[in-house]
Amino acid sequence: MSATIKQLRAFVAVARTHSLAEASAQLHVSQPAISIAIRSLEESLGGELFSRDGRQLVLTPEGTQFVERAQQLLHNWDNTLDAVQQRFQLQHGQLSIAAIPAYALNQLPALLEKFHRRHPDINIVLEDIVMERVVSAVQDGRAELGISFRPDDLGNLSFTPIADDRFIAVLPAGHRLGKKKNLRWRDLAQVAFIAMNRGSAVRRWTDSAFAECQPGAQTARLLCEANQLSTIGRLVQSGLGVSAVPSLCEEQMRGYGLVCKPLAEPEVVHQVGILTRSSGGLSAAAAAFKRIATAASD
Repeated sequence: MSATIKQLRAFVAVARTHSLAEASAQLHVSQPAISIAIRSLEESLGGELFSRDGRQLVLTPEGTQFVERAQQLLHNWDNTLDAVQQRFQLQHGQLSIAAIPAYALNQLPALLEKFHRRHPDINIVLEDIVMERVVSAVQDGRAELGISFRPDDLGNLSFTPIADDRFIAVLPAGHRLGKKKNLRWRDLAQVAFIAMNRGSAVRRWTDSAFAECQPGAQTARLLCEANQLSTIGRLVQSGLGVSAVPSLCEEQMRGYGLVCKPLAEPEVVHQVGILTRSSGGLSAAAAAFKRIATAASD
């Protein structure tokens, strides 16, 4: 039989007061309950912890040695409970998020500001990384939440949609395509195009859109590739060519002075959402942020 927390509390209270009556008053339990707890603890340990000296209960040598350790065990237990309660009450803890750069730069700051205003004691750890690494960060447990486009294969992850993203064309100021009222993918195929790197989800989607708009033809007049959407924006700004990016980036691209236009034929739409592990549940901090993010999408 193992000692219980109640037995340890009874033992320490009697060791301090040398009295069942005073220990009973301190712990708000009956004297018989205190006696039973002490007797059960002694049976579990295999010997007596107290001897009687008149009306007082006096620690035996073994009891004297044990009382300090019992006090430390209770102190550790109380501290552990307090730390867990603080996490549940969002008075302590950490929120770890991995997010695609387009979302981290454009939408995430406002959500994190709202979260921090409500829960100022939670430490925030943010990785802004490409979609494929967001997925692996959540799968490996390096991040509790991921914010990304919906991956083709969720594997052991769950996905909660928070927005639909439509690809837009980005053009340097004064570009001739900027005068067109309705812009199509085949229009972009006629001019120098700046693409995301091969292997990225954005590149797969743009290649697919070009192939759909002109089957059997050359997909695009590819000028160069870049690893970051922000780099693409700067290259378009310099006048090297045009590009197509998720509308998540529209505010950022307009900040570069670029013209942003909807794209049709085909309309390329992908869900953006929150990735979590399918099993294990979320910490209180992660659950609170998820509620804020999903509420903002309503």
